[in-house]
Amino acid sequence: MGDGTRKNEDEGSRPSDDAALSARLKRLGSQLDASAGRPTRTEPASRPVDSSAMARGFRLSTELVAGVLVGALIGWFLDRTLGISPWGLIVFVLLGFAAGVLNVIRGARAGSGYPYEPPKD
Repeated sequence: MGDGTRKNEDEGSRPSDDAALSARLKRLGSQLDASAGRPTRTEPASRPVDSSAMARGFRLSTELVAGVLVGALIGWFLDRTLGISPWGLIVFVLLGFAAGVLNVIRGARAGSGYPYEPPKD
């Protein structure tokens, strides 16, 4: 007896449930169609094509070594011309090392897809 009345109630509400479900599916389909034109962050086409990991490592290590060598050359040149024997070389090697580290950080961040954001004060 209870089963018969419950079965009649479910059958009576079924067309309205189907209509509501149908309307929700149509809405979802239209939203998906609208958002399909926009590129997402996970699409491989939106990310720039990067070289292999080994080439990237060589490039970053070269930038670090180049910063130290340029700093050493400037320091050595200043030591010879100004006569301030070890101080120019010491100061500019440290400055070249700092510049090389900054270049490596910028290069690694640029290759990862994240924009460079300077530290906030």
